[in-house]
Amino acid sequence: MLRRLVALLGLVLLVAGCSGGPSLENRGEVTAPPGDSKHLVIGSAGFTESDLLANMYVLLLKNAGYGTEILSVANRELYEPALESGQIDVVPEYAATFADWLNAKTNGADAAPVGSPDLDATVKALRDLARPRGLVVLDPGKAVDQNAFAVSASYAKQHRLKTLSDLGASGLKVRLAAGDECVQRPYCEPGLKKVYGIDITGVDPKGVGTTQSKQAVQNGQDQMVLTTSTDATLSDFGLVLLDDDKHLQNADYIVPVVNRSRAGSERVAEALGALNSVLTTDDLASLNQQVDSWRRLPEDVARSYLESKGLLK
Repeated sequence: MLRRLVALLGLVLLVAGCSGGPSLENRGEVTAPPGDSKHLVIGSAGFTESDLLANMYVLLLKNAGYGTEILSVANRELYEPALESGQIDVVPEYAATFADWLNAKTNGADAAPVGSPDLDATVKALRDLARPRGLVVLDPGKAVDQNAFAVSASYAKQHRLKTLSDLGASGLKVRLAAGDECVQRPYCEPGLKKVYGIDITGVDPKGVGTTQSKQAVQNGQDQMVLTTSTDATLSDFGLVLLDDDKHLQNADYIVPVVNRSRAGSERVAEALGALNSVLTTDDLASLNQQVDSWRRLPEDVARSYLESKGLLK
């Protein structure tokens, strides 16, 4: 069944790419009543966290009486059109990133970003962009996966650092391990300087959250590393996150996005919404660690977590 879906996906996307298709305003999916299909396909972007979330969605929807399966499509340029067309019914997404992606798709690559640190404003912008495409953005939960900055635990203890504001106030000179694009991204070096007053002396282009970048901070070559808020391996390198207390980073909270004509029912929203009251950023980091470091299967980790929270019958 999975192979058939993959083949079908590739064929339909190829055809869609070769034809103009109906305008957004004329698509039946946009004006059709919310659907409640008995069998739902949950999309995964193919990395650990997305696999975990997709498996949790599968289990929650099965628990609510739906037939389910996972389709892994690693490229947003492929899975988002498949979501619009109904080949995929549900995907876990990140609010600010997806808002900016849809904004660029709708208004051009040079369109001003609509994602921001303000969750409410970001979700409103995302819903406004998703609605004409026949997509429904469900409520975000507590978990957020956004850029984050870590230092060694010993460095934090020595200089009494808990927040990025603490680091800025300390006057310490900081060499930052990150991707080379950090020197221009407003949420990286420029933002750290402008918002927090951190004295960044240079960017060591070792990548975002890579082993090499973490080792550089661990051994003192660099003082801080750009990673993500759900990084599962920081403790392996003796690193700790500094709190983004002035909210420099965009609101990349996890949100389920569904095809309205196939999965826009209240029953789907309630089933997936059960996760919102329990899943935290720390939980997600721990779940990532179980897959990446302990080599457990995403479906087993997802089931254990949901059972521990009393969300499965």
